[in-house]
Amino acid sequence: MKPSKVYITIAFLLLLLGFSVSTTLVHLLTEVWWFNSVGFTQVLWTRLTWQILIWVFTFVVYALFLWGNYWLAMRGQPPNYLRLLVNGSWNAESRRVINYAVLILISFVALVAATASIDAWEIVLKYLHPSSFGSSEPIFGKDISFYVFRLPLYEGIHYWLWGLIVLAVIVSVLAYGFNGSLKSDRFTRTGIRISQFAQVHLSLLSAAIALLVAWGFWLARYQLLYSTSGVVFGAGYTDVHAKLLAYQLLRILAVLIAVFLIVSTKQRKLTLPLSGIGLFFVSLLLINHLYPWFIEQLIVNPNELAKETPYIEHNIKFTQAAYHLDDVQRQNYAAEAQLDRQTLARNQSTIDNIRLWDYRPLLSTYQQLQEIRLYYKFRDVDVDRYHLNGDYQQVMLSARELDFNSVPQEAQTWVNQRLKYTHGYGLVMSPVNRFTADGLPELYLKNIPPVSTVDLKINQPAIYYGEETNNYIFTGTTTPEFDYPLGDANAFTHYDGQGGIPLSSIWHRLAYAFDRRSLQILISNYFTNQSRIHYYRQIQTRVKHIAPFLRFDHDPYLTVINGRLQWIIDTYTSSDRYPYSEPVGVTEILPRSSRVNYIRNSVKVMVDAYDGTLQFFVVDEEDPVLATYRQIFPSLFIPRKATPPEVKAHFRYPQDLFKLQAQMYLSYHMSDPEVFYNREDLWNFPRQIYEGNEVAVEPYYLMVKLPGEKQIGFILIEPFTPAKKDNAIAWMAARSNGKDYGKLLLYTFPKQKLVYGPRQIEARIDQTPQISQQFTLWSQAGSKVIRGDLLVIPIEQSLLYIEPVYLRAEQGELPELKRVIVAYDKAVVMEKNLEQSLANIFGARQVEKPIASPITNRDLISIKSAWETYQQAQQALRQGNWSEYGRYQQELGELLQQLNQNRHP
Repeated sequence: MKPSKVYITIAFLLLLLGFSVSTTLVHLLTEVWWFNSVGFTQVLWTRLTWQILIWVFTFVVYALFLWGNYWLAMRGQPPNYLRLLVNGSWNAESRRVINYAVLILISFVALVAATASIDAWEIVLKYLHPSSFGSSEPIFGKDISFYVFRLPLYEGIHYWLWGLIVLAVIVSVLAYGFNGSLKSDRFTRTGIRISQFAQVHLSLLSAAIALLVAWGFWLARYQLLYSTSGVVFGAGYTDVHAKLLAYQLLRILAVLIAVFLIVSTKQRKLTLPLSGIGLFFVSLLLINHLYPWFIEQLIVNPNELAKETPYIEHNIKFTQAAYHLDDVQRQNYAAEAQLDRQTLARNQSTIDNIRLWDYRPLLSTYQQLQEIRLYYKFRDVDVDRYHLNGDYQQVMLSARELDFNSVPQEAQTWVNQRLKYTHGYGLVMSPVNRFTADGLPELYLKNIPPVSTVDLKINQPAIYYGEETNNYIFTGTTTPEFDYPLGDANAFTHYDGQGGIPLSSIWHRLAYAFDRRSLQILISNYFTNQSRIHYYRQIQTRVKHIAPFLRFDHDPYLTVINGRLQWIIDTYTSSDRYPYSEPVGVTEILPRSSRVNYIRNSVKVMVDAYDGTLQFFVVDEEDPVLATYRQIFPSLFIPRKATPPEVKAHFRYPQDLFKLQAQMYLSYHMSDPEVFYNREDLWNFPRQIYEGNEVAVEPYYLMVKLPGEKQIGFILIEPFTPAKKDNAIAWMAARSNGKDYGKLLLYTFPKQKLVYGPRQIEARIDQTPQISQQFTLWSQAGSKVIRGDLLVIPIEQSLLYIEPVYLRAEQGELPELKRVIVAYDKAVVMEKNLEQSLANIFGARQVEKPIASPITNRDLISIKSAWETYQQAQQALRQGNWSEYGRYQQELGELLQQLNQNRHP
């Protein structure tokens, strides 16, 4: 290659390197600005500092060690040993070229290794800040913290050294092969001729590999606690009595081979180390494979239960502890048919909060009635509880977010995407148990601007941060932002919050233009010194960017706290290193992992929908994994006692975690090793019918008075059935209120008594002539019958089954709640609402009617004013003037409330 071409190539490579470095530095600068804006700079610098230290350390060690081995291999060798032809001869210039090439190659390998090591920052920091679990595993007697915090680093260093030594061997062998110190020779016994220096060098590297093998067997002892070869997960009889001994013997043998290799450096013969290596592989086959196989076949299999019982006990104990199932409070539940009107009256708060609205049809209803414009979107429906008008009740709500992809194609310009359409607006809220005569939900919060029919006000309805906010935007520009539709026109606004990063100078704009690959950021005339850029607006991405070491619930939920919209995200600490604990399969929380075997819902993150402020609230102070993270990041987490009461009031036990725990409890409710071994009492999730398909019953939130308690509570429930049967066997509840938050309860039914499960109730519904005939009639009339979730409602020591029925036109998207099915004991009825269904079974509810006052002239004036206001509201509705419609609706509500007070003082 001509010198000019060499220089051009070098210049091009340097240019690429410079561009890559500048891109990295600019992105790092914007990251610093972002972390500073959210108040977690310490988190960034802690993580970044250790990533840099690990990167530099790995790069230096790999580069020096590999170059040192190359230098040793080439040291003192005559130039003519290397048969590199450059114009038919070998010269000093050729040596420099090959040295530079090798140096570049080694640097590249070191760069790859260093980059691959960056992710070890978390392992290193957890090793340096371990927290005790307060319990030890039974085989080696080590605290669980050794396996969760220390063992991963030992294994990481082991792999790191393996890569280093193997690469050194490759570099050395290639160098010796090139310079003639290592070559084939058919006249030698081994077929290879090797110089004495090369033999010493390669023998020492081989000794290092033998020591790594020995260390590997030392580490493999602890891996037996995660064995999958026995009857349960974890070390079994064969592992403890055969494989453990095999690993110890093989470790000793590997050390002896290392000694043989070192001794062989003083002589030219390889007989001793080669014999040792051969003996090692023979021992590996006999001791590590055949011996355990004989133990398994001759000792364990004929007496498996007796031999494995202690290890089954370990698996049950540690699995229950890892998933927080070791302190489930178990109680008997009679499931008696003892309900009457008096019992229902004592539990009227439970009856008033039975959820008749299924989230799936309700989401469709919200979308049809309250999205208002094509570019608004309700993603899902959340369940929560509030004190409204003096009543503690369960509600369902959904955020009205902005979906820019639904903006007309011709309007999808850069200005509209980044400067105009910046936020969603408000939410819709409805009680879980009320619906209008048309089968539509009664709305507590609705419309744009928000109209409230309860004492819950929204002071800041704009949603800049949410589940659908995937793009970055700018606020504080010279062009106003679209706020909400207002009749034929639009309302506009200017952002006045503290969210985002200020673009206070041209350098900020230049940095973001480069980082975002957007020239418009630099040349647009809309920006001012008050402009701000908002990114990482998708709330889960936002939280994950700060705390990537946490796992996240798939369903954040919206709350209204002190008049502001706040998202709450359940986050989890987890590990795959808990000894003897059965790993959980793929779930919503663990979509890409099948080895997690420890999990806690230790932190809840609250994200402000307007300014993106994040707060990490601790909910489990006893979690050792979280305790370690709190040592690493002391400024990140807010202690549980410092959590505001109004925030705690909206904490709910996460559905994802509860499903995971319930899944494990199907087997691990059995604590007796023999029962567990025989799988005598396996449970399953009940089945129900939804839109013609049989699906598993999902956990559902209820406000209910648990047996023996006086106060209503917000709980999460999951029924269980025996394996391959449909009758109910038990139900589990998770508390979400106050000091009892997170406690799990299990109510077991008498085994000698038939308690109907959801699938059996569904069958009884299908077999009820009046109901099945009505379903058939509706279907023939062009409507689609949707049977909602079948809810099992515990009331004292009895069970009530509730199933709402919705109708939807075959070509329509607006489900309407038309009937409520109630099943109790031998009765199955379907009426227009819950009260009528209950009355059909238990008799009519006795309600004291207030004595109405005579109609006065003032009442007549109020009635006339209400009628006129209603007509004006309907006219505004027909014109699409949502602002006026909302105002008239609010005025109408006030008039009706005043009239009611006049009539019933």
